[in-house]
Amino acid sequence: MHDESKHNLPVLACCAADIANAVLSHKRRILLHGPPGAGKSTLAVQLAHELDKAGQSCYCLCADPGSPPFGLPGTVSLGKWQADGWQMSSYEAICSLDAGRFRLPLVLAVQRLMRLLDHEVLLIDSPGVTRGVAGSELLQGLFEAVAAEAVLVLTAADRPPALLAELCALTTERYVVHTSAAARRPGKRSRARQRTQLWNNYLKHGIEHTLDLNQLNIIGTPPPLGEASSWVGRQVALLHRNQTQVMAEVKRLQGNRLTVRLPSLPQTFDSLLIRDAQRTLNGWMETAVPFAAEPLEYHSPPAMAGPAQQNGGVRVMGQIGQIDFCLVNGILGDPLLHVRLRQQRRSLLFDLGQGIRLPARIAHQVTDVFISHAHIDHIGGFLMLLRSRIGQFPPCRLYGPPGLAQHIEGFLQGILWDRVAERAPCFEVAELHTDHLLRFRLQAGQKARVQLDAVKLTAGVILQDAAFRIRAQLLDHHTPVLAYAFEPVKEINIRKDYLQSHGLKPGPWLAMLKKHLLAENDTAVITLPNGTVTQVAEIAAELALIKPGKKLIYATDLADTPDNRQHLQALAQYAHTLFCEARFIEADVEQAVQTGHLTARACGEIAMAAEVARLIPFHFSQRYADKLPQVYDEVHAACSRVVMPPSWQHVTITSTY
Repeated sequence: MHDESKHNLPVLACCAADIANAVLSHKRRILLHGPPGAGKSTLAVQLAHELDKAGQSCYCLCADPGSPPFGLPGTVSLGKWQADGWQMSSYEAICSLDAGRFRLPLVLAVQRLMRLLDHEVLLIDSPGVTRGVAGSELLQGLFEAVAAEAVLVLTAADRPPALLAELCALTTERYVVHTSAAARRPGKRSRARQRTQLWNNYLKHGIEHTLDLNQLNIIGTPPPLGEASSWVGRQVALLHRNQTQVMAEVKRLQGNRLTVRLPSLPQTFDSLLIRDAQRTLNGWMETAVPFAAEPLEYHSPPAMAGPAQQNGGVRVMGQIGQIDFCLVNGILGDPLLHVRLRQQRRSLLFDLGQGIRLPARIAHQVTDVFISHAHIDHIGGFLMLLRSRIGQFPPCRLYGPPGLAQHIEGFLQGILWDRVAERAPCFEVAELHTDHLLRFRLQAGQKARVQLDAVKLTAGVILQDAAFRIRAQLLDHHTPVLAYAFEPVKEINIRKDYLQSHGLKPGPWLAMLKKHLLAENDTAVITLPNGTVTQVAEIAAELALIKPGKKLIYATDLADTPDNRQHLQALAQYAHTLFCEARFIEADVEQAVQTGHLTARACGEIAMAAEVARLIPFHFSQRYADKLPQVYDEVHAACSRVVMPPSWQHVTITSTY
């Protein structure tokens, strides 16, 4: 057993009455210090009981924003003991659950609350941050902020006190209290459930109000205004002269208009505080994940049978919101980006490079193909798609620059179709001509294409679906090429905590609810599993977390010209993920100019100017197959948001030349 006596730390019996007699009879500012699960909050309640029996009032300052026993998560809360519990009397916002990361704001918040007290007994329930620099600074900061007259150090009987050297350096009385052997830290889910319930109770009868961010000072660690989905669910505070007026939860951000839910609107406020406390997709109050936190996977190309295939390098796979994506032919191979809509069993393709690696079952689910231009490495895979569409399939839609219909017609006319009959593949081809689409219907075995009605475009939107839209931008590659933006209309997530607390079981009714929300049928009626009938808007206000969709951009084969940069940067502004070619290194810039391609540096500069969250460069020249780290280094020198394979030593890239 550790001997605290050599450090002049007397040990008190683990009895609230004895501790009260030994300490609280002559000390009024008591700091409770110890690791998570040591029982600080429990001891504070027991001491308050003892003081109450003696006719003394008692306050508690909860300085743990992540696991508050009372008050609000994301705050420092001050409570007075009344009857059998703490009644919150005031609070100061931190807007984070992480006391270690935001220890200075926490200490300053404690100082502001201390001004509300005079000579009352105060117990300070400190956070369980007891390691490293964060723990050391937090202990000393809280000690000074509350002018502690004594420190109760909670620790297990067989363990030394946390931060023992720092405790011994404090200029006050310190007492060790051995915790009960049964003391345990609550699990992660239990803590999340408790803090979420406190937050839900605070907002239970709340109202919605829209704030003009141009009229407020935005302080803390706010996400970029362009990343609207990162704001949804964030805990914020309205301040006046740095004093917390009210807490709120963000519902949506549109431009500079921020809609929040809050108990009531204060008369005056001049600032909005925001950090990283957020209601996450499962409905719990937790720490926000970064905007582009979805992991990427890098896979070496599979072994191919038969003749040697073009070296495609590593394949990039990942997720964005409700979609999965895969750069099928890798970062060196023919461009072919597969985007799968998880909840619809539906696939989209961007470009049609060599398709041997795309399974037939995926090709069967392709509804739309977006082709940048008709060079063979971008359209040569059409034969794969064509063969996979023989059968009873609906027409597949293809989009591209002027002349695409003629190219597709050439593929179809080059094949004998005497045996397919009604199983002949059918395609609807749309060519972008400035501000409208020219549309054609082509079917295998038919000699003539059929011209369909032209479509007038608004803001470059070539496809408007219930769940997403596709926007196209014409660029120059010494021939017209198209870049594309995949823009989900909204991302709808269901709060699991609401389902559990209201006894609602998941089922087809949730899919129907999402369908109505996507179609903006707010007045539609839906029947809940318990038989209750309600309007979509009413149940969605509490059950659904609705975020703006995360934009994906696909751009390849474009010259480095001022017009191309301007147009692509506008299309990609604030995108979540940008797939952009980085064909040549800077040493080969003349080759890039001659062939109408981007260099690695130009790729990075465009991404930074567009303020994208994540850049995935691809379509590297085969000449760099054995020196890809150099290409990535050049991209990274211009753009810190480029995503690189995690470890080159685990990736095998072998040139075929």
